[in-house]
Formats: sequence, C-alpha cells, structure tokens
Amino acid sequence: MAAKTPLEVAQYTVKTGMKKAQNRVSSVLVLSFLAGAFIALGFLLDIRVIASAPAEWGSLVNLIGAAVFPVGLIMVLIGGGELLTGNMMAVPLATLARKLSVGSMLKNLTLVTIGNFLGALFVAYAFGHVLGLTGEGVYLAKVVDMAGHKLHDGFLQAFISGIGCNWLVALAVWLSYASDTMSGKVLGIWFPTMAFVAIGFQHVVANMFLIPAAIFEGHYSWGQYIMNFIPVWLGNLTGGALFVAAAYWMVYLRKTEPEVKAVVPTVELEARPMLSKQA
Repeated sequence: MAAKTPLEVAQYTVKTGMKKAQNRVSSVLVLSFLAGAFIALGFLLDIRVIASAPAEWGSLVNLIGAAVFPVGLIMVLIGGGELLTGNMMAVPLATLARKLSVGSMLKNLTLVTIGNFLGALFVAYAFGHVLGLTGEGVYLAKVVDMAGHKLHDGFLQAFISGIGCNWLVALAVWLSYASDTMSGKVLGIWFPTMAFVAIGFQHVVANMFLIPAAIFEGHYSWGQYIMNFIPVWLGNLTGGALFVAAAYWMVYLRKTEPEVKAVVPTVELEARPMLSKQA
C-alpha cells in the first residue's frame, strides 16, 4: 500500500510518539542535535541562495528560498532526527491517547529543545561565524535583516506566527508518516514546509540558527532572542499539539460511542426468586 489512511496515520503517530518519549536520554540528545543542525543547514542554504538575488525579483526571492529550505526537514524525517516541532505533534498525540504521561511528554520536549538548540548553534557558529558563510557581505546583511523581522514581532504576534508555522510543519510530518515510499515522503514534507517559509511564519528551531547567527556578528542580544524564543516555542506547541494532534485525536482516536451494557431480560430476573423457592 502506497499511503496510509488518516486513521492509520493517527495510529502510527501514536506509536511513534511513544517510541520518541521512551528513547534513552543519550539517544534523544544525539538525534535532536542532528535535527537542529539539519534545520540550520537548510536555513543556511536558503540564505546562501537568495542573499544576492536582485531586489526586482520581489516575492519570487522568498519562494526560491522556501523551495530549498525543506531539505533540512527531509534529512530529519528520512535520515533520522528528533525535531522539536515534529515532537510537539507526535508526543502530545500519544499523551492524548493515554499511552504516555504528561511528565514524559514534557521531559521529551525539554530534552529535544536542548539538543536542537545545540545543533543549530553549532552550525550558526562553526559554519556561519567561523567559516564566514553568514559573517560578511550580502549574506550578513540578509541574516541581520531576517533576524530583525523575527525580533520585531511582539509577544502575541510571535505566538500566533508560531501557531501557523507548526500547523504546517506538523502536517508535513503527518503527511510523511502517511507515505510508505521515499518519494512520497519527500513530496509530503516539501510543500507544507515550503508554504510556512514563504509565508514567513516563525519556527523555533530555525530561529535557533538565524538569530544567534546575527548575534555572533555583533547584532541584537541574547535577551532579545529569549523574548522571541518563549512565544514562538509556545505558539509552535499550540500549532502542533492543538491544531493537529488534538484535532485528529478527536476525529479518529477518541471513543465517542457509549459502552453497551448487558441487559438481563425481565422474565429471567423474575424467574430467579421462583427457582430459589423451589430449591
């Protein structure tokens, strides 16, 4: 079978969420480091491709950058990795299905946040700053401009933008789970991811690369980054856990039919005392 039904995807996602939360801490940290680095590499590719594009191209530049960014999520989902935004959908769904405790869910999301941050920070510092791929010329200008747009959003704006982002990213993960072929997974991942980047929604792991890359070059501050991180993290959690996991749980996994209780016929109930008297 080339693709799973939505019900089968929901059931598969619950099992996947359970496995993610039950992995050893060392495995989670390694896989989340890789995922953070993969997303950062996809963003780095985006910047290197579009930074020198003519201004006359207008919004077409954003579309080109958005079209190459998904390589990071493809590497995560096919190559292997623990990405916070994907886990914000899969692990809460397993929790809603009563296969995990809330504590296990929060522990997993915390560990993956740490690992993703370290992986993205490594790429920002080693490749962006030390190697200079985002440290000079049009590439630096693009990083500073993009980071500034992210930091410009107020708390509510960043939160809502985070919802929109992970509604699409979690759906990209969902669609990849639906396919049994590599080509199908790539297509399922590509278009929702491209959409969130082209729209300009805020992705907490992508920001783990972008904003520190600007900070390493002397622009903005860690305090400003923290004030962006909090609402985007919460918005991404809401988008993945509520708009995808909870929505599909309600439709496909919640038991809506009342349990049928066995009914003993009235005649049988009335006959029992009579039998006892005869005995």
